[in-house]
Amino acid sequence: MKKLMCLFACLAALTGARAGNYQNFHVSVYITVREINSFADPKVLQAQWDLINSQVKVDKVYIEVHRDRLLADDKLIEDVKKFFVDRGVQVAAGSAFTDSEANLFATYCYTNPEDRDFVKKVSERAARHFDEFILDDFFFVNTKTDSDIAAKGSRSWTDFRLDLMDGAARELILKAAKDVNPKIKVVIKFPNWYDHFQGMGFDLDKEPKMFDGIYTGTETRDPVATDQYLQQYESYQIIRYFENIKPGGNGGGWVDTYGSLYVDRYAEQLWDTVFAKAREMTLFNWQLLTLEAQAGSREAWQGQKTSFDWNAIAAGYKPTGPEAPKSATWATAAGAALRQADAVLGKLGNPIGIASYKPYQSLGEDFLHNYIGMIGIPIDLRPQFPTDAKLVLLTEAAKADPAIAEKIKGQLVAGKTVVITSGLLRALKGKGIEDICEAYVTPNKVLARDFRAGWGPGSSLSVGEHSSGILFPEVRFITNDAWGLVSAVENGNGYPLILMDKYSKGTLFVWTMPDDFRNLYSLPDDVTKAIRDVVMRDFFVRVDGPSQVALFAYDNGTFVVESYLPAAAETTVTVKGEFTKLRNLATGEVIASFVPEEPKSPFARRRRAELPGTSHFRVTVAPHSFAAFSPEK
Repeated sequence: MKKLMCLFACLAALTGARAGNYQNFHVSVYITVREINSFADPKVLQAQWDLINSQVKVDKVYIEVHRDRLLADDKLIEDVKKFFVDRGVQVAAGSAFTDSEANLFATYCYTNPEDRDFVKKVSERAARHFDEFILDDFFFVNTKTDSDIAAKGSRSWTDFRLDLMDGAARELILKAAKDVNPKIKVVIKFPNWYDHFQGMGFDLDKEPKMFDGIYTGTETRDPVATDQYLQQYESYQIIRYFENIKPGGNGGGWVDTYGSLYVDRYAEQLWDTVFAKAREMTLFNWQLLTLEAQAGSREAWQGQKTSFDWNAIAAGYKPTGPEAPKSATWATAAGAALRQADAVLGKLGNPIGIASYKPYQSLGEDFLHNYIGMIGIPIDLRPQFPTDAKLVLLTEAAKADPAIAEKIKGQLVAGKTVVITSGLLRALKGKGIEDICEAYVTPNKVLARDFRAGWGPGSSLSVGEHSSGILFPEVRFITNDAWGLVSAVENGNGYPLILMDKYSKGTLFVWTMPDDFRNLYSLPDDVTKAIRDVVMRDFFVRVDGPSQVALFAYDNGTFVVESYLPAAAETTVTVKGEFTKLRNLATGEVIASFVPEEPKSPFARRRRAELPGTSHFRVTVAPHSFAAFSPEK
């Protein structure tokens, strides 16, 4: 009886330590080796724990044993580990396999025996202390030493590096760790630049099968002020892509505080990661969370009842001790953002989107899927061809599959719809696409200022203008074999932006992409609406309005609308089915449906007749804010 009471007391203590944790995901914090070494003074760790835990509830910490050849002391590792275990916090090892992170992310040379031996010893060190081990972003190779050049031979750098790092993963990481601790779970964290992984030896085909788990870098930071220029939607999309690569084995998303020009951008990355149903949200890193957060350039929207009201959040901050920052920290921002998302996540189903195919190790129209997501078209990116989908969207990356033309044909013969980009059309010239459609991309460019939509004699109507013009490749086709549904018009000539061609029982569409993908955001709203008419023709919900407003959709009929704009976004939400209201899942507010005016365009009237039984709602989304909805009858 005494032992049983002791067990209950221990469980109660653990529950108390976890009180207030999130309902729909776990939160982890990554602690770098330099921070670990600072914990040699136990008072430092206690003070920082008090500060962080008062702002964001922590389920787990990753204790880094190595970075930049710097190793944590074995005894100190055990002391820090015990500190967290005693407080009911899970622990795991971490390592960043950098030779010098500050020197352009210089990696170890995996053809150098000394470097290989060092990497092996780091893995063994992690396995001695922990039952889980995560590899931070840097398990790739960027060296081109004489030994690399000799080992590469006549292979491409991509093929050489893939083989090299697959072998290093097996021998220096997995075998080394499991020889020391057979029950250890080894996880590889992939960073955010997934389109270029293969060039540095990251293998999205083999490594997810080799490792016990994978993890996802969802840090998109600022889309115009950082080196990578990643679009905000990627924080959501990459989680879904990696979930399709290793179903059930994608451990979570990972965000840092770097490169955010305003604090709302940090919150958006956290929201979008968990809206994608990440199981765990890792905050990088411990020390950064203790720093005062900078509001940044947000004057344009502060005070507009945004989802993330930083002024109100910061006003509620209270220092935890004399050494704590006097103003709100990044931990304050993280805690507030995650509580907001957690409040609605349990009401959302499983994420769904427009099926798209990106073969392993493929390149072409880099990161285009994220730009498409930024114009309100949700993407379900898959590493296998989605034969089950009624509509498939294919970018130039699909050219990596030598059988892609036949797969397109198979979808069309089955009565399905395929949308291909102009980049893929160009890449498939002479490779079988002519069997389906004799359209082609010329070397010419079109600077388009006027746009029209509709097809058939006299059915085309103007859908907007662009004052300075947008540059497109020229797509040519056979008159009366294919039809331009959306066209750019310049000097009296028309050029298709959406081209339709019938084949067997299906329909092929060619979507002409602007040379600069960000110009998708510059298209007149009615042009983008006409594009959505095609790409989202069978989808249950759509949002029409300005670009840079994303839609996250779920299989239980719920959805999230998120705006990345600095001003309020006026949108029209259309849902399939007879609904009279939309309920805001956070506030309970109800928006009544309305009956839209009869479209002027014969094409639009025809499209409406083809899609009966839809309900329409006017939804205004505040700047840098989200709203989650459920339609009701």
